[in-house]
Amino acid sequence: METTKNIILTHDEINHKIKRIAYQIYERNVNETDVILAGIASNGYVLAKKLKSVLSEISPINPILCKVIIDKKNPRNAIQTSLDVSEYENKSIVLIDDVLNSGTALIYGVRYFLDVPLKQFKTAVLVNRNHKKYPVKADFKGISLSTSLNEHVTVDFDTEHYEAYLN
Repeated sequence: METTKNIILTHDEINHKIKRIAYQIYERNVNETDVILAGIASNGYVLAKKLKSVLSEISPINPILCKVIIDKKNPRNAIQTSLDVSEYENKSIVLIDDVLNSGTALIYGVRYFLDVPLKQFKTAVLVNRNHKKYPVKADFKGISLSTSLNEHVTVDFDTEHYEAYLN
């Protein structure tokens, strides 16, 4: 059986959503000098890098990238970050992933950062699927999409013209 690829966000639409999310992050952090953009590896981190680029263009805020490595098959395993705890202590953090499906990656990411004193903690996703298994929400989202449990959302940042599609 051949799988079909239904595009839900084109390259231009993704760029527009990224810009809009960056403006929302700026609005919520207008008085901050630094904001930690903690992207969940791998696509969440790619999205965080794109948000950093836009945020640097539109605001005086210094966006600091942090790669968050979560074993998505075994999320209870130790979480690693590219920054030392002291680098994000008492700062504003945005935890970023490409797709919020069950909420597993986000909830374990949130749990990890709760052990650190923070000024503010928000979450951002490009696609919110509304199939949450955990009580976690995206504060900033590109698009909310009602899908069946059998469908899968893929965000492809690997090519020059990225896209999000349902298959």
